[in-house]
Amino acid sequence: MASIVIRNAKAIVTVDDGDRVLRDSSIRIEDGVITHLGADVPAGDREIDARGCFAYPGLVNTHHHLYQTFTRNLPQVQKMELFPWLVALYEVWRGLDEEAVYLSSLTGIAELARYGCTTVMDHHYVFPKEGSEHFIDQQFRAADEIGVRFHATRGSMSRGKSDGGLPPDDLVQSVDVILRDSQRLVEKFHQTGPFPMHQVALAPCSPFSVTTELLQESAKLARSLGVRLHTHLCETKDEEQFCLEVLGKRPLDYMASCGWIGRDVWFAHGIHFNDEELKLLAETGTGVAHCPVSNMKLSSGVCRIPDMLRLGVPVGLAVDGSASNDCSNLLAEIRAAYLLHRLTYSTDAPTGYELLKMATRGSAAVLGRDDIGQLAVGKAGDVFLIDVDTPDLVGTLLDPGCLFGTVGYSRPAKWVLTAGRPIVEDGRLLTVDEPVLREKAEKRMMQLLEKGGAL
Repeated sequence: MASIVIRNAKAIVTVDDGDRVLRDSSIRIEDGVITHLGADVPAGDREIDARGCFAYPGLVNTHHHLYQTFTRNLPQVQKMELFPWLVALYEVWRGLDEEAVYLSSLTGIAELARYGCTTVMDHHYVFPKEGSEHFIDQQFRAADEIGVRFHATRGSMSRGKSDGGLPPDDLVQSVDVILRDSQRLVEKFHQTGPFPMHQVALAPCSPFSVTTELLQESAKLARSLGVRLHTHLCETKDEEQFCLEVLGKRPLDYMASCGWIGRDVWFAHGIHFNDEELKLLAETGTGVAHCPVSNMKLSSGVCRIPDMLRLGVPVGLAVDGSASNDCSNLLAEIRAAYLLHRLTYSTDAPTGYELLKMATRGSAAVLGRDDIGQLAVGKAGDVFLIDVDTPDLVGTLLDPGCLFGTVGYSRPAKWVLTAGRPIVEDGRLLTVDEPVLREKAEKRMMQLLEKGGAL
């Protein structure tokens, strides 16, 4: 059995049940699973010298749109809020094809991995009429090449402009087509055994871009197949107004009427829930993916994270975007979340460590997993290391658990391992040729922007 030891880390922030921080300790991983943790760890087939490094559980992303990696930093949309921003960018996204989805996924996942993320979730919901039959397959291909765990959601839009929705009609699909492909993807990719690398969830896009029938039928199908449900909800006041005017209910009431509440459901954003709705989320175990940078960039609002944590709402962290962020860096998201909530809630704000915990164990729970998100015997060997023996971190190392929130860390990780397999060393990917990826992705991105009239 293959084994690897991370030897003599300056500190190991376990995020385990005891919130332990182990000093001058090691981690042994055998066949992808942690077998030993502490000062006295047996030798492995391979050893990594972790002196001068802090070790953390691999970060877990709970909401993303990898295809948007090719529409970042566009000047014409920088001052827009969500609805006009979407309308403008649909003109570019309607030009997506398999190559663009594959290369944008590779690019976004590469950035996530370089900054310590080992479990990537993506919400892909843009499917042009022609040539989009295997978009999700291409995303799994990209994730496997990088070497991360991948939670794909089969997103969808079924309510176009002609039916009162936001997306153009050529980017919506029929309920039958969506459900048929959803079942195909679950049967092809979803793994149910221990420590899965692939999982699938069903994810109609949002109340303003899908029909009630799609929401109801997706919930039935997901539960018959044993997979989870995901969508955007309570992101903006425009969405709330749409639901009240068109659907006659507040967003959460509407989703609950469609069967979308419970421990197998998580919503992205969740900014505009009221007090009673937060209590309902807590009582039912319905999760929220917190996207602080995207929420700030699009002027959507501030999620009530302190209230959610106090009530026991399951909360994970997410980068969202990429074009509403405009990056794929969960380490940066921890820092942004810390500052946002300190400014908004003062002493009630979560600590840096609580936000690290949200990005690891909290995110894992939102995805329905307890095998990732912590460093403990019997858990997955998903680990990242940062180099802390540098002048810019002098005076910052007393509290390794809070470091990413209070101080921040602006460089790629020293090492990243998924299931005990190194995928990043000294900040560079070991599994793909970075210069080749950059060249191919840049070329395809320019073609997409030119075709969509964004250049």
